[in-house]
Amino acid sequence: MRHLLGFLSCILLISSTVFSQAPKSSSPADIYHSIEKLNFLGTALYIAAHPDDENTRLISYLSNNVKARTGYLSLTRGDGGQNLIGTELRELLGVLRTQELLAARRVDGGEQFFTRANDFGYSKHPNETLEIWNKEAILGDVVRTIRKFRPDIIINRFDHRTPGSTHGHHTSSAMLSVEAFDLANDINAYPEQLTAANPWQPSRLFFNTSWWFYGSEENFKKADKSNLLNMDVGVYYPMLGKSNNEIASLASSQHLCQGFGRLTTRGSENEYIELLKGQLPNDKSDPFEGINTSWSRVQGGKEVGSILYKVEENFNFKDPTVHLPDLAKAYELIQKISDEHWKNLKTQELVNIITAILGLHLEATTQTPSSNPGETVSIAIEALNRSGINVTLTSTHINEERLSSEAVILNNNATYKNTVNFNIPANTKFTSPYWLLKKGDLGIYKVTDGTLIGLPETPRAFTAIFNINLEGVSIPIERPVQFRYARPDKGELYQPFEIIPEATAEFKDKVVIFADAKSKKIPITIKAHKDNVEGQIVLNLGKGWQVEQTQKGFSIAKKNDEVTIYFTLTPPATENEGIISPVLKINGKEITKELVTIAYDHIPTQTVLLPSEAKVVRLDIEKAGENIGYIMGAGDEVPTSLKQIGYNVQLIDPTTITTESLAKYDAVVMGIRAYNVVEELTFKQKFILDYAKNGGTVIVQYNTASRWRNQFEGIAPYELTISRDRVTDENSTVNIIAKNHSLVNFPNKINTNDFNGWVQERGLYFPNKWGPEFTPILEMNDKNEDSTKGSLLIAPYGKGHYIYTGLSFFRELPMGVPGAYKLFSNLLSVGKDKVESKQKIKG
Repeated sequence: MRHLLGFLSCILLISSTVFSQAPKSSSPADIYHSIEKLNFLGTALYIAAHPDDENTRLISYLSNNVKARTGYLSLTRGDGGQNLIGTELRELLGVLRTQELLAARRVDGGEQFFTRANDFGYSKHPNETLEIWNKEAILGDVVRTIRKFRPDIIINRFDHRTPGSTHGHHTSSAMLSVEAFDLANDINAYPEQLTAANPWQPSRLFFNTSWWFYGSEENFKKADKSNLLNMDVGVYYPMLGKSNNEIASLASSQHLCQGFGRLTTRGSENEYIELLKGQLPNDKSDPFEGINTSWSRVQGGKEVGSILYKVEENFNFKDPTVHLPDLAKAYELIQKISDEHWKNLKTQELVNIITAILGLHLEATTQTPSSNPGETVSIAIEALNRSGINVTLTSTHINEERLSSEAVILNNNATYKNTVNFNIPANTKFTSPYWLLKKGDLGIYKVTDGTLIGLPETPRAFTAIFNINLEGVSIPIERPVQFRYARPDKGELYQPFEIIPEATAEFKDKVVIFADAKSKKIPITIKAHKDNVEGQIVLNLGKGWQVEQTQKGFSIAKKNDEVTIYFTLTPPATENEGIISPVLKINGKEITKELVTIAYDHIPTQTVLLPSEAKVVRLDIEKAGENIGYIMGAGDEVPTSLKQIGYNVQLIDPTTITTESLAKYDAVVMGIRAYNVVEELTFKQKFILDYAKNGGTVIVQYNTASRWRNQFEGIAPYELTISRDRVTDENSTVNIIAKNHSLVNFPNKINTNDFNGWVQERGLYFPNKWGPEFTPILEMNDKNEDSTKGSLLIAPYGKGHYIYTGLSFFRELPMGVPGAYKLFSNLLSVGKDKVESKQKIKG
């Protein structure tokens, strides 16, 4: 563990990513590793489509063995995936997966970039993908990243020559990379970018191939490899106490919401990259061969190199401070380099090295996690020099505001502290994910500030600048202003300091179903983010909806306190869908946001401001039965949705499942991927099937193929084979092939109109083979594909029923899709037409 912490501190030493966390110390081995990277002036960019697509083995190898500056451009933030650790989906899942990527880069030493592309869900062909994404816009984002990052080599994760053979996003990422490789150096391509970035021509383009792309290891052995480079990425790093594969395994294990936590691997392992463009290197193990990666590639760099190469060659592991005079001289010379790109990069790297050698602890912290524009916040400044070298703190700033002008000598291990009251400018922008500030389209986020495009996250609102004097050289060192606190069960913690509105409002339920024309009381919770907040709340309505009073007053005395305001909402007499949204009016300002917090131990706490709104649906729907048992799988909001239509839903702890415990339920529903992620079901399946056999209804939502916990089989009482079949077009035609079956007739009559308005997809992981006991209910297909009948299957079992469905109810119900509610109500009501009369849902 000590080796691991040392390695992580080394990565933090060289990373420019802002991450709120406790300060890390660096060992001499870490510092030496950073000096090696300082003396390598080569850059590699890895390109793929999603978080977790990246090859962490190769990224770590390039960063830690080759010593190249290495970046990963993920075209999307993974918004369309699933979530194994929580209920965040869509935009919030994208925020979570962004932070998991940043966590992975902190481990493997890479940097992270994105385009504006929205992961709209699985796509079967790049033609569809590029049309939905807006190809020209996303291609421009790739070009922009290349121009700003200036890679010497680019490596594609996927093959651009095989459209339709894999996820359309995957192939599209490679196609755009191939096109951008040449466009980045064309001054006529995206000329508006050239005010902030220069044209750039990478030297080589590769495809990260493997035996998998050849169909089998045997085929790969026979393949012509004359155009391939081969690198052993299993190399061991004695300085770091870790092998490359161990680092890579730890990096990929940061993708926890996708279930990527895994065992580490060790030993020799080959990675292959195929040359697509550029000159083939003579050394088939060195993708940078023939590319000048020394200081001589930069005008004025030879003099810098003459100093820094000697520092590397003669590095003093016992006392690295002996190198500070040379490092200070190198810093001065770097400031004279005319190439702003290399000047800025190497300045930051060298400053981090100098800071580490001095053991210089610098921080600016608040006692509150957030504040508001126009408010005053107390900031604690702390500086500590833990070396015997003379260092003077000449001044400190927060952004442009000077906090102190009196020079302070930082004596060895003597802490300098100062507390200042900082006035937050009234025009300070809120710190929320920049790509969510405006409503985007299905395929692309709307970002109006071009300087933000490509960044992994919104820059912090406030940065502390500590100006130090070392060896007569003035060096500014930046630190983000952070919130520092302690918890008895966690110890000292840091998290980002956020700028948020004075108050925010949110609905308890994002979808409210009205099963008849009766009014409902709609609660809206207002949370204060400062003391003494008062104002008015106005509820905006859609056409046909009425409220007894459109505006009400509120007053909250203490920060973080809440008050709930109720509006009585009356729906139209007939079926209708609408949006309701609150507006807070405070001191002449209007606030329309809700505040969402995403908090997990493996990422920094995220504060997200989203439009505060709820969907209201007037729906004629009927149901049978009352009590539903729900076994949560990977995480979804289906139980909350079912409560909306009057069901009493209880979450079942899998460890408590017995024949007797299930008997009280009218139906038992398995959450998405339950058999993939809940190990206890291996031992409880017999009770679940006995429940159906004794007269109950079991509804199993989708599970992924070949990912059973403990190789668990037999999720159904009859033959059932889960495939990778899916229908990705949410507007595809759905045919009801079992028109007389009760599943589409009781208690709600289902017709093709009930499949209008679905979102993202029809469904996924449909069975493609099943026993004769099952009856397929629906038939559907994507364009130019054979139809599939496996989306909804039902079979009698004993006195009860077993249902398997890959339909994406976990997406449709939280979005308030009327037809999805009606169909799921029928699933829960199956068999009850024979034993009880139809029961109208009570509003």
